[in-house]
Amino acid sequence: MQSDPTLERHFKGHRDTVTSVDFSCNMKQIATGSMDSCVMIWNMKPQMRAYRFDGHKDAVTSVQFSPSGHLVASASRDKTVRLWVPSIKAESTVFRAHTATVRSVNFSGDGQTLVTASDDKTIKVWMVHRQKFLFSLNQHINWVRCAKFSPDDRLIVSSSDDKTIKLWDKNSRECIHSFYEHAGYANHVDFHPSGTCIAAASTDNTVKVWDIRSHKMLQHYQVHNGAVNSLSFHMAGNFLLTASTDSTLKILDLVEGKLLYTLHGHQGPVTCVAFSKTGHYFASGGSDEQVIAVLKWTWLKCKFPSINGRFSHQNHLICNSWFLCSLCFQTSDSSERLNRQDSQTAAHTQSSSQSGSRSRTTDSHTYRNTSTSSSTIHQTQTQGLPQHSSQSKASDGGIPPGLTSTLEHIIGQLDVLTQTVSILEQRLTLTEDKLKECLENQMEIGLHLQRSEEA
Repeated sequence: MQSDPTLERHFKGHRDTVTSVDFSCNMKQIATGSMDSCVMIWNMKPQMRAYRFDGHKDAVTSVQFSPSGHLVASASRDKTVRLWVPSIKAESTVFRAHTATVRSVNFSGDGQTLVTASDDKTIKVWMVHRQKFLFSLNQHINWVRCAKFSPDDRLIVSSSDDKTIKLWDKNSRECIHSFYEHAGYANHVDFHPSGTCIAAASTDNTVKVWDIRSHKMLQHYQVHNGAVNSLSFHMAGNFLLTASTDSTLKILDLVEGKLLYTLHGHQGPVTCVAFSKTGHYFASGGSDEQVIAVLKWTWLKCKFPSINGRFSHQNHLICNSWFLCSLCFQTSDSSERLNRQDSQTAAHTQSSSQSGSRSRTTDSHTYRNTSTSSSTIHQTQTQGLPQHSSQSKASDGGIPPGLTSTLEHIIGQLDVLTQTVSILEQRLTLTEDKLKECLENQMEIGLHLQRSEEA
């Protein structure tokens, strides 16, 4: 019997907005960067203290573990990139990478090269060993926010304030296509794990997914009420996690093309988000200086008859802390592709949590999952983004109504418990803040009296 997922850790330590978060490959550490100019390495074992790395002279804008986990790269507003050994010794090497703020840093899949993006309008590629400069890409005409390698390391995708997302051939060093953002620019961009499409988080509150071969838009989500700051693909490629200035995270089902969950917890804009390499955890950071809700996901795999008589896998995703319930169907025969309509329309479900709650909650869901699609799905078929007809949902009809009712009741009771814990957490935080304020006032009074005596 599978154990329920749990809220693993809630990290506090940064003194300003958390700008970036990344998991190590072995899931033992999390790296974060912040506007407080520090890189922090958080150990997943509760008894181990976090490491605070001081070295940058200005805000840290991006951090990433190398594929092996032996290095952490950090980019900064001080125009440098540092390579850290994620241990208590805090050893690092530093090199001046650009002539302006370095916005992002990303390792290639083999860990041998590094791509950086900067406000100097350039993208640069470096050899990790000895930090040797290899070449630069120079066609953007405004700040470059993000640059990422494709899974096979043959391509680079970049996003800029010039309202373009450019696709580059690493070998020829030429731009092979430009995607245009008309209403805003993309804060963040990344490749789907299949390498066949890209997703962009935009300042116009949207998330878009493009096919890099046909150059057509596959999906367009309008689910946030503020700029989308970051996104992360699940390693299986079926889900996309987004973070927004509207203080929420969203989980998008890319197979069904719809919004699954709205997640609350941060008290202010959510600035960064990341799935772990295994897909079992994710974490987020925000302007509230916190890295919160690193959750463990349990995947239950059962076989159910599909509509054509063959068997399909039903992945039932459960999250204990957010009470997530969804059904995702994938046919076992990869050659079977089902078309779906261009767009789907349904009513949005309301979030059961108050927006100020520190405990994350979900939109109302049952096992039949009636959550709404806010996206537009085009008929272009993409590897890694299969599209299903509404008939594929027929296989969930075997769930007894009594079981559904019982589960709904359990979810409701857990929701009440979560909100109660949230209120207690908020009161504890207020008490801590008041205590801190009293101590600071006491210190100021002591210093004032000391100065008076000396005078």
